[in-house]
Parts: sequence; C-alpha cells; structure tokens
Amino acid sequence: MLWVKSFHIIFVVSWFAGLFYLPRIYVNLAMASHEAEIARLLLMAGKLYRFMTPLGVLALLFGLWLWLGYGFSGIWLHVKLMLVLFLVFYHFWCGRILAEFRNGTNRRSHVFYRWFNEIPVLVLMAIVILVVVKPF
Repeated sequence: MLWVKSFHIIFVVSWFAGLFYLPRIYVNLAMASHEAEIARLLLMAGKLYRFMTPLGVLALLFGLWLWLGYGFSGIWLHVKLMLVLFLVFYHFWCGRILAEFRNGTNRRSHVFYRWFNEIPVLVLMAIVILVVVKPF
C-alpha cells in the first residue's frame, strides 16, 4: 500500500503544479495584446491543460485506491473529499476559461485571475492540514 500512497502523492503534486501554473498563464493572457503573444500563451495553456488532466485523474484513482484499501473514515475525510470535489470543479472551470480565451470571449481582468490563482493554494493548505492533523 506504500507504493499506492507514493504514486498518489506524486500525481497530486504533479496535478497541483498544473493547477498553480495554468491560472498564471491566464493572468498573462488577460494582459496580452499582441497576436503572437496570445497564440503562444494559448498553445502553452492548451498543452498544460491536456497534460494535467490525466495527472488529476491518476491522483483521484490512487486516492480512491487508498481510501478503499485503508478504510479511512472520519469527519476530516469527508471535508477533504469535499475539497477534492471542489478541485475537480476548479480544474474543469480552468478548462472553460481556456475555451473562453480561445473563443475571444474572456471578459475578466488580470486582477481576477491573480485572485483565481490563489484558490488551489488555499485548498492545498486545508487538505494537508486535514490529512496530517485530522482536527475533527
């Protein structure tokens, strides 16, 4: 089961790298004005989103395997699972934002994306505290 836990951590870290960086690309896209710059950022964002999606799926699958294998329970786990579901929603929200940028329909400023970029940081902090401290 330690192998499963190791792979879960590896894929969670990798997925979060994407969740941290993709909104940062959106900050730059919201400020970009030259066509070449926009095209380059859209290419980067698209490749990153396609790369991080399977990482997120693998993180979820290994997490499910851990849950079924160890039989974790408690309020901390329910709160953590709600936060993980929110991260899945956030991931797909990032995909929708990418589609808006591709279609030229983005109406949000770079300031919005700077705040949007902080969401996964806060969720990660909460999840780590829940898993390590198990406060409930």
